[in-house]
Amino acid sequence: MSRYSLDEFVESTRQQDQNQGLFELESPRFLEVNLDGMVWIKMGSMIAYVGDVKFTREGIMEKGIGKMLKKAVTGEGARLTKAEGFGRVYLADSGKKIQILNLQDDSLFVNGNDLLALEPSVEWDISVMKKLTAVMAGGLFNVRLQGTGMVAICTHYEPMTLIVKPDQPVITDPNATIAWSGNLSPEFKTDVSFKTFLGRGSGESIQMKFQGDGFVVVQPYEENTLQAADA
Repeated sequence: MSRYSLDEFVESTRQQDQNQGLFELESPRFLEVNLDGMVWIKMGSMIAYVGDVKFTREGIMEKGIGKMLKKAVTGEGARLTKAEGFGRVYLADSGKKIQILNLQDDSLFVNGNDLLALEPSVEWDISVMKKLTAVMAGGLFNVRLQGTGMVAICTHYEPMTLIVKPDQPVITDPNATIAWSGNLSPEFKTDVSFKTFLGRGSGESIQMKFQGDGFVVVQPYEENTLQAADA
């Protein structure tokens, strides 16, 4: 095969069947869903599909009135779409790295922007960080996942997991916080002072503090998930 030929390109980039189950990493930034039924996917994440697949945006009453009200508060909330049918669906999210998690009766909080896909066997609920609304426009919303099944989340570059201990709390930047164990309830610390404005503080005016036993996942990138409120 000639070097740099079209045939070589097609062969080196073609989709591969690895028979790894429902969720399969086609590459670090492409998720293949081997669909035979239904899964939830992030709206706008479908890149391509093969087979007989129908996509339906989550209905207003899909998960009940409680979630409808929460979505009204958070804007679009998690913005999930149903993918139903039989075939292969390929997902991606702005070139972010994809992590597959196989929950075994576990609970996990995930930043709403970073949830890519989940099995219907995993229960989900929108959690609104109400304490932020007085400081930041719209607050911060997360999705609480509970149960058994496959979940896919996205991170900018390689994630890092920090272990939280009773005598060793972990403090993070909300814009770099991806996920945390379901038993933790973060507190928000505000560090708005003249030192911060003058560049002598941490540089982060709002921080998340995790205390107890668990873990928190961060990424080496600050997404603008929080926007300063208009004066």
